[in-house]
Amino acid sequence: MLRWCAKPLERCLGRRGGGGGGGGGGDGLLWHSDLKPHASGDYSIAVVQANSCLEDQSQVFTSPSATYVGVYDGHGGPEASRFVNKHLFPYLHKFALEQGGLSPDVIKKAFSATEDEFVRLVKQAFPVQPQIASVGSCCLFGAIADDTLYVANLGDSRAVLGRRVVNGKKNAATAERLSTDHNVAAEEVRKEVKALDPDDSHIVMYCRGVWRIKGIIQVSRSIGDVYLKKPEFYRDPIFRQFGNAIPLRRPVMTAEPSIIVRKIKPQDLFLIFASDGLWEQLSDEAAVDIVYNSPRTGIAKKLVRAALQEAAKKREMRYSDIKKIAKGVRRHFHDDITVVVIYLDHQKNSSNTRLGNCSIENTTAPVDIFSLNSVEPKEPLLPTT
Repeated sequence: MLRWCAKPLERCLGRRGGGGGGGGGGDGLLWHSDLKPHASGDYSIAVVQANSCLEDQSQVFTSPSATYVGVYDGHGGPEASRFVNKHLFPYLHKFALEQGGLSPDVIKKAFSATEDEFVRLVKQAFPVQPQIASVGSCCLFGAIADDTLYVANLGDSRAVLGRRVVNGKKNAATAERLSTDHNVAAEEVRKEVKALDPDDSHIVMYCRGVWRIKGIIQVSRSIGDVYLKKPEFYRDPIFRQFGNAIPLRRPVMTAEPSIIVRKIKPQDLFLIFASDGLWEQLSDEAAVDIVYNSPRTGIAKKLVRAALQEAAKKREMRYSDIKKIAKGVRRHFHDDITVVVIYLDHQKNSSNTRLGNCSIENTTAPVDIFSLNSVEPKEPLLPTT
């Protein structure tokens, strides 16, 4: 991988928004890229927008020696997820080059550098944009390099492996979850958060039908959410003008990723990386069954549509009706949904030949799908310098 990334970073990251098609069969809030090659198979990506401003961001980087996947689910605004989308992969390339390849230490350093840089920019913008201290993003990263799979995450986006099993005389696929949901809905995560602040009996509260940290947020790890990590922000009088004072003694969230490393096995068929908007509607097994039993082309879009159909069913609506609901209003029916499906074909030589000379590419989903399909002015971004 290193010899490919020794070239200028712009080439290593490729052209933003490469490939794909908008529209999504009459849904102006759906974008997809049906099928593209990577070093050991094909991949597909799809995104549907529910929020007024798309808070999900995502990208796939491919080269003959490595495939990177990023799914970033923002909350409180789009700034943190957009920032991660721009900075995480360059940091991964930089540290992998310095340390001779990808490793858990490289991944941790890249996550930490991304967090530190975002915090620096929040401090810079805070006097004129104090609400930026409450913006954050879940961060799910996957990589395939040298027949090794790496998965790292913060928050509750999820990576699921589809693995072949023999059921009697028939082949089938079973789901294996590869990531940890850092969501206080899980008792184990609630215990983890309570251990960070043992003398606060109200550190985790049940309100509005779910468990939340201080009644505010469900995820316990993220990039951003600086006001829950840095006391100087949630105590600042400027910030308090935009929200209630939060009686915190110490940080209650972290940016320390959970990381798994495993060799890819012959029975490993495909990977599904998705924001929690998908998993709120579909179980791990349901998503794996759809991928296993469907044609490859447009498979990510098919998963998104299956999730939308479930969301419509819960409201006793038709799928055709939910497609007509405007951004912002649609958030009352489902979340932004991002899906990336990575097939594992275990045919490295033929795949490399298929990739050809134009083998280094970065496919990035649109920053905002509604703006892509309209003349509406694009949302302002947090300064990056």
